[in-house]
Amino acid sequence: MNHYEQLDAWVDAHFDEEVRFLQELVRVPTPTPPGNNAPHAERTAELLKPFGFEAERHAVPEAEVRAYGLQSITNLIVRRRYGDGPTIALNAHGDVVPPGEGWTHDPYGADIVDGRMYGRATAVSKSDFATFTFAVRALEALDAPRKGTVELHFTYDEEFGGEMGPGWLLDKGLTRPDLMIAAGFSYEVVTAHNGCLQMEVTVHGKMAHAAVPDTGVDALQGAVQILNALYAQNALYKRISSQVKGINHPYLNVGRIEGGTNTNVVPGTVVFKLDRRMIPEENPAEVEASIRQVIAEAAAACPGIRVDIRRLLLAHAMKPLAGNQPLVEALQKHGQQIFGEAIPAMGTPLYTDVRLYAEAGIPGVIYGAGPRTVLESHAKRADERLDLQDLRRATKVIARTLADLLA
Repeated sequence: MNHYEQLDAWVDAHFDEEVRFLQELVRVPTPTPPGNNAPHAERTAELLKPFGFEAERHAVPEAEVRAYGLQSITNLIVRRRYGDGPTIALNAHGDVVPPGEGWTHDPYGADIVDGRMYGRATAVSKSDFATFTFAVRALEALDAPRKGTVELHFTYDEEFGGEMGPGWLLDKGLTRPDLMIAAGFSYEVVTAHNGCLQMEVTVHGKMAHAAVPDTGVDALQGAVQILNALYAQNALYKRISSQVKGINHPYLNVGRIEGGTNTNVVPGTVVFKLDRRMIPEENPAEVEASIRQVIAEAAAACPGIRVDIRRLLLAHAMKPLAGNQPLVEALQKHGQQIFGEAIPAMGTPLYTDVRLYAEAGIPGVIYGAGPRTVLESHAKRADERLDLQDLRRATKVIARTLADLLA
């Protein structure tokens, strides 16, 4: 039996344990917002200890977390040193969007039905807490020399942009890996992703009684003018194409709107939040300036309307760094052997906190236990699920890849 077969056999022998580990992680809720995520980090550290893994607990100061809009964050680092050689970080995030409605399974129950585990974060990305942990355990069970270090980075701020997760760990000098792999999907190696600009737009008018509307200024009508202008831009974005395989064109979404005080009152204020996805070729500063100009021109056409714009998030696109080739080649090779199909290297229209490693000059890729597509996983929708065979296979691929890189 060669080393790869030994790794595979270890994963198979411990797979029921890996599934139970993931169930325990899913059963500790981490909806973000509100973002009270320190308890999950504590539970994760407890679950890692019987494996001989001591997790460093790096608590972000409460004042910083509260100012950021969340309640508590403790990021974890587990360092496994094997001697001189490269440091490879494996990052997954434990924060998730709230469950929402429409579930047919308990969103925090981790029920297993027909070979799939159901629950929020089963696919994105508590699954890769399990993938990465058990891949490292398999590696350490292998009787073969190793050189280098593996770090597990379990962070809790991806849904808000990552600044208090990987960004905080990197900024504080708590880690500086040479290569990194972040939670992702089993059927592709992601080397690039979109950027994201999120903005809050407050449209000010003047309240008035609906019986005498001319005495007021309707903020909702002003907002409609602005939204129409933005949606017209959205149609134009389809003419712009990215050269990155897997990424099509920029797009804009208005995901939340609220305003007014009552049915019989001319609304004095309307607030909406927009999300603008940027392809890797776009300049974020130019994108933001363009959107601000579109909003300003539309507002200027509505007498009495005033607009305030606040940037909520600016996440840069992830672009491939030259040093990521050893990761890409190893994951593709072992992925094809384990899954029995070619594993492409490509981009994704999502945005992640992985970009923060890339911005720090650390080559990385996105790969993990998630399913073939976001749609298939029901990520961010009801009945999120993970095919457990994808978890098994991805764990083998990561273990084999680590063995190659640390040989």
